[in-house]
Amino acid sequence: MSGVEIFLTALSAVSTVCAIAFGYSAFHRNRKREDTDSGKLSGTIVSELGYIRAGVDDLKREHRETAQAVGKLAERVTRVEESAKQAHHRITTLEGKQV
Repeated sequence: MSGVEIFLTALSAVSTVCAIAFGYSAFHRNRKREDTDSGKLSGTIVSELGYIRAGVDDLKREHRETAQAVGKLAERVTRVEESAKQAHHRITTLEGKQV
């Protein structure tokens, strides 16, 4: 073998090793970047889910308060209806006595 052939063979072996090293380095760097991006996305999703949960809890609390207020109003309406019924009986009785 001539000196040029030995040089070219050594050069190709070194460049193959360098290509493998650079490829592994790029793979490792991209994997870290993907893990970081995935972590950011997961964190964003978890925080948004927390905001949604808080909103739903607020809506449930407001619904309970509204249901209680409607229940109280229903009781008051029932009392007013009973009072009006008694008033109508008294008016009817008074009208019967005046005739």
